[in-house]
Amino acid sequence: MFDELDDLYQEVVLEHGKHPRNRRHPEHYDHEAVGHNPNCGDALIVYLAMDEDGRVADCAFVGEGCAISVASASMMTEIVRGKTVDEVQRLFRAFHALATGEGEPETSGLDEDDVEYLETLSGVRQFPVRVKCATLPWHTLAAAMDGQASASTE
Repeated sequence: MFDELDDLYQEVVLEHGKHPRNRRHPEHYDHEAVGHNPNCGDALIVYLAMDEDGRVADCAFVGEGCAISVASASMMTEIVRGKTVDEVQRLFRAFHALATGEGEPETSGLDEDDVEYLETLSGVRQFPVRVKCATLPWHTLAAAMDGQASASTE
């Protein structure tokens, strides 16, 4: 089972790292934040557009980073679209717990497909120095949602 999950993790990271989704500067957005990982140099900007119902209408990013950082940002932009602020915050907390191995992820009430997608990327916890690469886009998204200009993994 572990080998299958490890293979899936590598496949997903490679696919999203080589062909990231939503890597663009959108014309319209409500929030943005700059994220930086000083340990490895990953840097990105996350853009967020909300609709009139308080749901994520669009989420995109630009920037450069390792395959894990880019894959995480790509997956994140796909997962959060259509979600409320509360749902995005819950997804962030669940992913953080999955990626770091700190605490039990609270996934009740979250879309099962989203959780499964996040579990795939959580294979990064096998490489503790790379956990910050995977969580940087999520910290940056959280900063954008909170009206903060930047996020860091320090």
